[in-house]
Amino acid sequence: MKYRHVYHAGNFADVHKHVTLLALLAALKRKDKGFLYLDTHAGRGAYDLSTPGAQSAAGVGRFEHGEHSAPELRQYAQALRAFRAVPGNAHLYPGSPLLAVRELRPQDRAVCIELLGAEAHALAQALPAAGSDAGGESSRVRIERGDGFELLRAQLPPVERRGLTFIDPPYEERNDFERVVATVAEGLRRFPTGVFAAWYPIKDARDAGSWQAAYAAAVTAATLVSELWLYPRDSRVALNGSGLLITNPPYLIAEGMRAWLPELQHCLASATGAGCQVRMLHAA
Repeated sequence: MKYRHVYHAGNFADVHKHVTLLALLAALKRKDKGFLYLDTHAGRGAYDLSTPGAQSAAGVGRFEHGEHSAPELRQYAQALRAFRAVPGNAHLYPGSPLLAVRELRPQDRAVCIELLGAEAHALAQALPAAGSDAGGESSRVRIERGDGFELLRAQLPPVERRGLTFIDPPYEERNDFERVVATVAEGLRRFPTGVFAAWYPIKDARDAGSWQAAYAAAVTAATLVSELWLYPRDSRVALNGSGLLITNPPYLIAEGMRAWLPELQHCLASATGAGCQVRMLHAA
């Protein structure tokens, strides 16, 4: 299964994951105490949507032409507008690090990990252009090159004792699914109160269900499931749906998601067979 950010930037899965990301950061910001944002597979930061064959037209393109009532969807729309208002960004889509650093307060910080040298270099160049004074290499935002699954260990627990770890691997290798489970389990061992959000592609509902069962067996903390699919979950097209497992979900995240996720589905779906769900994988 190939899922590289550069080929799919701005598609419906990105919209789903980035609305969720901003909602999680907003929840952490309800308290004054600072937190760590840890991005294990940061990518290059910004993606050109003017390239032929881009999937963004059916994702962020459709979203930006819609009307939105949920606060979480409005927050995402505002973040996109603010990013694209920066000179040179009009045709770009911000990845998770660029969206996140714009949300950082003076007491917060971020560590963004990327395996590929060229992508890490591009991210370093993109951060100052994010339109945030948190951009660039500083004490608040740091880029590390390496395997995010491995380097996570050195970052946890954070000195702030509050944090969000965002895990979004490309799933180019089948064992990425197993590595996500092991990484979250290890992260919780080091940082039991941390919030962990792991994105995953939905190609076949049976495969997703089997993987979730393995996750539930290894991760005993409360975990929220958020799934959005635009095609029948067993049609085996390139990408039927987008899912997130959120362990230690912040207060009221699930209630908000049950309002905005159906609205997002209605905005993005263009055919029958679409759907969404918000449920607990298991309680603590």
